[in-house]
Amino acid sequence: MTSILLRDGILYDLEKDKYDKKDILIVNGKIKEISDSLSDEYEDMEVIDLKEKLVFPGFIDCHTHLGIIEECTGKIGIDNNETSEPVTPHLNSIDAINPFDISFKDAIKSGVTCVMSGPGSNNVVGGRNVAIKTYGKIIDKMVVKNPVGFKVSLGENPLSTYGAKSKCPVTRMGTAALIRELFMKTEDYIDNKENGSIKERDIRLEAVIPVLKNQIPLRVHAHRADDIVTAVRIADEFNISKMVIEHGTEAHLVKSYLKERDIPVAFGPILTPRTKMELKSRKYSSIVELFEEGIKTAIITDHPYNSIECLRTVASVALAQGLSFNDTIKSITINAAEILTCQDRLGKVEAGYDADIVVYDGDPLDIKSKVELVIIDGKVVFKKD
Repeated sequence: MTSILLRDGILYDLEKDKYDKKDILIVNGKIKEISDSLSDEYEDMEVIDLKEKLVFPGFIDCHTHLGIIEECTGKIGIDNNETSEPVTPHLNSIDAINPFDISFKDAIKSGVTCVMSGPGSNNVVGGRNVAIKTYGKIIDKMVVKNPVGFKVSLGENPLSTYGAKSKCPVTRMGTAALIRELFMKTEDYIDNKENGSIKERDIRLEAVIPVLKNQIPLRVHAHRADDIVTAVRIADEFNISKMVIEHGTEAHLVKSYLKERDIPVAFGPILTPRTKMELKSRKYSSIVELFEEGIKTAIITDHPYNSIECLRTVASVALAQGLSFNDTIKSITINAAEILTCQDRLGKVEAGYDADIVVYDGDPLDIKSKVELVIIDGKVVFKKD
């Protein structure tokens, strides 16, 4: 039995929005107990005196391409877009992630303990996403949940990738039609499968079944407001109740509609130039509007478009725009965990949760603060010294 006792940490309570001095007991990768004072009762226990440093849950980035778009490798390490055809539902992002990508170390030392990594947005249908911890050598052992979503893309990216070659989609109508065609084929496939008339499995359609059965969310790359509304329209046509808007640059323009439909937004990346027409309405304060509307929102880096180590920096920008400290922390902890449907394990420092804990020498949203200690799955994976 492996155990760690963290003594005298100043723990930030997300629910109460306040700090309390606590001891935290970690046993076999899970948070066992949190109390004002705990004894070192376990044999071979490691005791770490936090000396009243600040304790937070590990931060979560619920939209990245970590390990899929590798750094320092050139084209051979860029695996995010299978552009041989526009509809590739059968792709699984876990097959492209390299856990030795140097970006994983950047994530850890900046306090990011879990990410969603997935396909890019050049394809109309990109494939499946996976939630992984940021520490490990074997990607299968780093998985929190697979899949955690099914990627489709609306807007400029599929059009510029295929339309420029006079291949479908050339228009937004073409993009929507390809998604509908795939979903209709899958509905027929499900019916045939249930009545026993399927003679062999179809890997493409098998991948879509969990979406149509609302077992995993449809995750839609959409910047413009009209694309967001199109995504909702298509979801309604196929009775899809689980959906996430990714990026959501113009989500603030249809915020009441998103609130009415209870659709969360993975918002960002923020710190990028407006390199596309659909980014012209980008503004830092959009996330404040989404929170004020009551929409579940998480801040993302979209690594490498904002580097994974900038998640705290991006959150600080939201704080500077008027988002409360508590909501800002929620946007990179429990909200992100809920969007990943991993809220039973991640996003809180609480008994029963994974022991993903980060200790700071000051306010984590102050860029002068340093990460002192990172624990993932109950293992110390980073110390400042």
